[in-house]
Amino acid sequence: MNIPPAETPLEAAAAEPAALEATGLGKQYKGEWALRGCDFTVPAGRICGVVGPNGAGKSTLLGLAARLVAPTEGGLRVFGEPGATAELRARVSYVAQDKPLYPGFTVAETLRMGRELNPAWDDEVSHRIVEQGELRMRARIGSLSGGQRTRVSLALALGKTPDLLLLDEPMADLDPLARHQLMGTLMAEAADRGTTIVLSSHILPELDGVIDHLLLVQRGRIRLAGDLDDILDGHRLLTGPAEAPAPPADVLVERRVGGRRATALVRTDAPPDGPWEGERPSLEDLLLGYLRSPAAGQPSATLNDEAAA
Repeated sequence: MNIPPAETPLEAAAAEPAALEATGLGKQYKGEWALRGCDFTVPAGRICGVVGPNGAGKSTLLGLAARLVAPTEGGLRVFGEPGATAELRARVSYVAQDKPLYPGFTVAETLRMGRELNPAWDDEVSHRIVEQGELRMRARIGSLSGGQRTRVSLALALGKTPDLLLLDEPMADLDPLARHQLMGTLMAEAADRGTTIVLSSHILPELDGVIDHLLLVQRGRIRLAGDLDDILDGHRLLTGPAEAPAPPADVLVERRVGGRRATALVRTDAPPDGPWEGERPSLEDLLLGYLRSPAAGQPSATLNDEAAA
């Protein structure tokens, strides 16, 4: 008898409906649009970076995915589900920017709460994250630093063994060593369990070499969405003399001149014309080019930059 090989976690995730699928998604607060006209898909099993300036709508997008707020227009399916269900809530973990925890609980009591509320709880993972930070189990949450509270929040989120992990600026108040440790833990979870991870961040270097999918949010719109390699392959970073004519406006994202040299980020995979030399941009080159040029290729609608993010 031929026994088919066991399905890997990543193969199982790929067979799932998309982790997130947005169609015409919009959210309005007090008459101002935080997000509008958003269409994107995040396949299951990916590590997706959500990038954008403050006020762009990143936190609103994650709140919609966590089912903490309802869309004003359009829809967002999570693993194919259009609305919140008990089964879906059991599959999703969310860590908000403010890391809400009970300040009077000890670390041990907080982990015990997680264990009793989540039937698929992984005690080993949650305790490992806490122990890496050398936290005392008897310490009160209210006595911890911001970085220590972040560690406890991530211990709760990962201990739940979610299929979708939503992280809003998770590493902002961690020191470099803690960031390295926890990013390694997140990547191991994605590889071992096929967990889909969606994390927002404005610390661009911490995403490089980690994410394989990208959502660039700016002024409440999705400017870039898709597989990271495909997006990078579809752009070129050009360098040439300062007097070189600018690339065509319909492909130009950004052009900068410094001294005798000019650089330009363009949307194309074709070899450059004229005196330009081209190469595939790095993730940081790509993101900074778009973030410095918010009007390039933007939809005509004007949104409130100060809307909730």
